[in-house]
Amino acid sequence: MTNTDAPDASPPHTQLRVLLRTATSKDAEMTTAVLKHAGIESLACPSLRDLLQEIPHGAGALLVSEEMLSGTGAAELAAAVSAQPPWSDLPVLILARQGADSRAIGVAMDGMANVTVLERPMRVASLVSALRSALRARLRQYELRRILDDLGEADKRKTEFLATLAHELRNPLAPLSTALAILKRKAPTPEAALPYYELMGRQVEHMVRLVNDLMEVSRITRGKIELQLAELTLAQVIRDAVELSRPLMEARKHTLALNMPDASLAVEGDSVRLTQVFANLLNNAAKYTPEGGTVEVFLEQGDHGDAVVRVKDSGTGIPSAMLDAIFDMFVQVSDTARAAQGGLGIGLTLVKSLVELHGGSVDARSAGIGHGSEFVVSLPLLGRGVKAGTRPGVDAEAAAARQRILVVDDNRDAAESLAALLDLLGAQTAIAFGGMEALRAAEDFGPTLGILDIGMPGMDGCELAHPRHRHMGLIALTGWGQPGDRARIAQAGFDHHLLKPVNEDALSAALRDLGQRRRS
Repeated sequence: MTNTDAPDASPPHTQLRVLLRTATSKDAEMTTAVLKHAGIESLACPSLRDLLQEIPHGAGALLVSEEMLSGTGAAELAAAVSAQPPWSDLPVLILARQGADSRAIGVAMDGMANVTVLERPMRVASLVSALRSALRARLRQYELRRILDDLGEADKRKTEFLATLAHELRNPLAPLSTALAILKRKAPTPEAALPYYELMGRQVEHMVRLVNDLMEVSRITRGKIELQLAELTLAQVIRDAVELSRPLMEARKHTLALNMPDASLAVEGDSVRLTQVFANLLNNAAKYTPEGGTVEVFLEQGDHGDAVVRVKDSGTGIPSAMLDAIFDMFVQVSDTARAAQGGLGIGLTLVKSLVELHGGSVDARSAGIGHGSEFVVSLPLLGRGVKAGTRPGVDAEAAAARQRILVVDDNRDAAESLAALLDLLGAQTAIAFGGMEALRAAEDFGPTLGILDIGMPGMDGCELAHPRHRHMGLIALTGWGQPGDRARIAQAGFDHHLLKPVNEDALSAALRDLGQRRRS
């Protein structure tokens, strides 16, 4: 018989109860009464076997008389205690006859680590004191178990998140690789190549955000995700999600139908996160739908001032008993997991979390196994829409015009490519590849704005932002983005802090802000 102490599965009040088996029923009644008066919960068991069977339901300590350990009793008790989990060191108190040299007690002490022998007769205060000490030690064990469980769960969640992130990083690589192959083979005109450049830009932006998540993995696993909100048309978000999931759809020969009669429905949201939501739903639909199936997406206005997106498939469906649990972490429908070729069971949890962060809701619907499934996402509409296909932001050319910008970065490719972009936007630029060179360039070029790398050898960007250059605008463009880095950069006098790789919208916004300051 194997006994495992499982207080997690038992009510909290049983975790510190004393299980006792005394020599006589009268002793049991007296001991139980004494312990109750002392505020200690106890349970008198009619036999040693009954006591051992109660251990899995919760025990703070065992109180056993010497007479119960005769025969195989001591060995059975030792075996039950040794079968406890590694964190558990269940206290055992033995009520021994005075002066007796008991072989049973010797067997018990050899087989268990945490044994206290109390000789009878004894004072009530001594018994109560011994049990209270044992229960205090047991409480510390429960605290240790909780810490170990928390550490194990945190490690598991971190591992699962990193695995999911690696999977998410591979998704944008497919369209990037395809677009590069097309551009190499076709050598299209600039106009014909523009859609591919835009596609690649979106995928790079998506990967950058995911890498940023990797750098702040502990924040993500605690659910502390900071959204970058802007006005969005849901139709464009859905198209971006379709682009991410298209390789899987095509590999499984699915028919994808988009039904978006009102393409101007707009929400306030994070484009990358909402794209992730609908890409996850589309990928799920593709994975859980047999080859040659149908996946449909419907975008419509709801009855309560919200936008409703429905992703419907002709796949394996969801049992009614699983509909409420399908969004829980690591939950998969067992009968369909193989058909879906595995998965971490975390995608729908992310979907639910991200939708709720946007003030929306998501529901799963299915008529059962073999009848397909439908996921319904509701998001609050903006008071006014934006035109379909437009992106929020500022006019980059207007923001950069009439600026004299000094670009400083020890990475030559980074400095030259950024200067080339600023030149295309209408700015006049100069380049320096280190601190001292930047000081000389500033004297000769007379910049109105400096875009400085922070982590340069020798004189870094913060040292370069000397007070005598405070008449010019300063933008830090760096890979350092932790709170301590941001505080140091702000203290050095920078007006804006942008993360590499440069986001054109963020750069344009910073340029416009600094241009407005100069004119005011």
